[in-house]
Amino acid sequence: MKIGLKLLALLFILITFSCSKEEASNNTDEFIKAADMSMLPLIESEGTVYYNNNNIPEDALLTLKNAGCNTIRIRLWHTPTINQSGFNEVKALAQRVKNQGMKVWLSVHYSDTWADPTNQIKPTAWNGLTFTQLRAQVESYTTTIVNEIQPDIFQIGNEINNGFIFPEGNLASNESQFILLLESASTAIRANSSSTKIMLHYAGIDGASWFFSKTAAIDYDYIGLSYYPIWHGTDINLLQQTITTLGQTNNKKVLVAETSYPFTFDWNDWTNNVIGLPNQIHPNYPASPEGQKAFLQQIKNTVKNTSSGLGFCYWGTEWIAFRGATSTNGSSWENQALWDFNHKALPAMSIFN
Repeated sequence: MKIGLKLLALLFILITFSCSKEEASNNTDEFIKAADMSMLPLIESEGTVYYNNNNIPEDALLTLKNAGCNTIRIRLWHTPTINQSGFNEVKALAQRVKNQGMKVWLSVHYSDTWADPTNQIKPTAWNGLTFTQLRAQVESYTTTIVNEIQPDIFQIGNEINNGFIFPEGNLASNESQFILLLESASTAIRANSSSTKIMLHYAGIDGASWFFSKTAAIDYDYIGLSYYPIWHGTDINLLQQTITTLGQTNNKKVLVAETSYPFTFDWNDWTNNVIGLPNQIHPNYPASPEGQKAFLQQIKNTVKNTSSGLGFCYWGTEWIAFRGATSTNGSSWENQALWDFNHKALPAMSIFN
């Protein structure tokens, strides 16, 4: 009888441990190693070929996957005036990503063009709507995205420091409406997908605590931060502290949703580059292939060394000079891409491993 009780007790412990372990596993998100590849369809359509680190032509998505990248971020515009980042293109690219076995992270701008802290232009199709009608459009559009593209991560807006969908969603002048628009999008995502993670995205460090205090009532999962030394300073310790504080205060996982770094100050076309001077980068990391790699390794380590950090995403990964050496409408980012001027994968790509 005593042996039987002991066996029952042991069996109970084993079952409890097994269930607890499974539950913990289910509640643990995989560390996200992402690359933004939004311009890949456009660049490929103009005949550009990417090469892996063995200098062999290869699908750029496969090169990233083989390097250890597990998530691809894609920008979505509502009704773009240029042939880029529209719904059908994004849906097709998302399927390619899934076919490679990687996750899809959508950066939904709720605009027809670039959205950032200074630009949050409402889609033209939504002009003239009452606020009630606008909320209904946000809900309907969001629902369509979730059901037709089925992203793993849905980022509501892009760098929405000052709100989105202006003027109604301007945080400074229409805070209550901004919150209601966010709520409409979040509610639509939850209603149509139990697995899609929701992200709110803020550019920089300064003001981030204030912003996420304003959005505390929204149902979301991840905090996303853009971090570029040229715009957000070179204090990486402050970045780490901010990730920790935001995560603990808001009970959220935090990602560096955008970052990049130059591998040279040179250029490969006549389109003016964003970065070209030493005072625009971190003093500890030179503008070289190894400097780029070391910077990205530091960002990865910074995120991993916090209890709240969940991952990072490289921006402009694919944006090489694709329209010729004298083009003035090519790339302002080719010296920060993860392929060099010969379109060969750079050493920094190994940080995804």
